Parts: sequence; structure tokens; C-alpha cells
Amino acid sequence: MADEDIDTSDIPDPTPEQFARAVARRGLDPAPRKQQVTLRIDADVLQWFKDGGKGYQSRINALLRAYVEAHKNDQ
Repeated sequence: MADEDIDTSDIPDPTPEQFARAVARRGLDPAPRKQQVTLRIDADVLQWFKDGGKGYQSRINALLRAYVEAHKNDQ
């Protein structure tokens, strides 16, 4: 079966909780270099990521990257 023949219409959109637990797959091209920015985030949202332990900034970045990839064709 070819990829284009697979019906994925019944797959639900992932929840924010699922995105937060997602792990990048190995074997993908490396991401471009990161840039340092100042970003204002609601305190409770930032605390939620920090409560997940070390690497919270990488998890925020991964979540934002997944969102961008999912919405590339929306513009």
C-alpha cells in the first residue's frame, strides 16, 4: 500500500499534553541553530514546563516546532 492510499481521517488531533510528552525521532536532519530570545509566557504555563524538570526550554521549543510543522500549509 502506498502512503497516499492510507486513510488518516479518523486520527484525532494530539492534545497539548501529548505534544508536551513527545520525543523527537532519531535520524532526522538536525534542527537549525537556536537563537536566544526574550519571550513573555504566562507564569502558570512556564511553571508547568519547569515542573517537568531539566530540559523545559527544549520541550517548549519542540512543542513550538511541532505546531509550526502542523500548520505550514495554513499561511
